[in-house]
Amino acid sequence: MSPGREAPLVRAVVPMKALGEAKQRLAPAYPPEFRRALVVAMLRDVLAALAGTPGLDGISVVTADPAVAAIARDHGASLVADAGGGLNLAVATAARRRAADGGGAVLVVPGDVPAASPGEIDQILAAHRDGHDVVIVPANDRRGTNALLVAPPDGFAFAYGEDSFPKHLAAAREAGFAPFTLPLPGLGLDIDHPDDVARFALLPPDTETRRVLAAHGIAAPLAPA
Repeated sequence: MSPGREAPLVRAVVPMKALGEAKQRLAPAYPPEFRRALVVAMLRDVLAALAGTPGLDGISVVTADPAVAAIARDHGASLVADAGGGLNLAVATAARRRAADGGGAVLVVPGDVPAASPGEIDQILAAHRDGHDVVIVPANDRRGTNALLVAPPDGFAFAYGEDSFPKHLAAAREAGFAPFTLPLPGLGLDIDHPDDVARFALLPPDTETRRVLAAHGIAAPLAPA
């Protein structure tokens, strides 16, 4: 897309595992009930940030978990059934559906980036309006992909998994795109390891995730509004 041309509408896609399967890498440090509460809180924070971004053309949550589906509906999101096969297939399914519906772009955001904000998401949309058909927000360690905008939605094969950021850069270039890298501190912080939990506990935002951490004694209680 050339700068100055009208950008196609962007739909957010949030792929989510079943709640019982999420955040297994936290298992050595935290019990199952905490991990489930954390996953739910993070998903709510991500969906709230997306729902609060005016420039998006809706939200699709890809899941096979009825509990996740209920949370998605609470935030006005539509559902895409995850038939199994892993994260890349789940995202590709939503992207193909968006393309089949005539939609111009998808913005894939994982459910474990609770420091995301409407302001940061709007920066991604602004980069797209400036002419970038592929916008990638790397994880703060520059290994993972914490947000990925693609226009058209099925423009290249998704490469989530270990070191997905350099893989997505390579895949986009091989498909003829000039990917735009957009580091963003909130979106860049995902929660995969115990150190990530401790790091997020130091951040000031009033979020569902911080409430869960405070309730479990991991973060200081938030001051009353």
